[in-house]
Amino acid sequence: MIDPQGTRFIDIAFSDGTPKKAFLTACVIGSVLTAINHGDLIISGNPPPFMKVLLTYCVPFCVTMWGAYIGKKSKIAK
Repeated sequence: MIDPQGTRFIDIAFSDGTPKKAFLTACVIGSVLTAINHGDLIISGNPPPFMKVLLTYCVPFCVTMWGAYIGKKSKIAK
């Protein structure tokens, strides 16, 4: 189905460099959260669970993408 107002997620979220901004945000926030949540394991020389670390980076990426989409969609609707 074609959206007449052009508010499809793909069209909005992947424009204006949003994925790059979300990636950079995920790198910073994911690193901070990994240090907070798994710092004791890292310092002791044990690797943290890979999937948990991966999700720690994915969450800020997804939140940034969703926030950008909602903000851009709201701006288009006005």
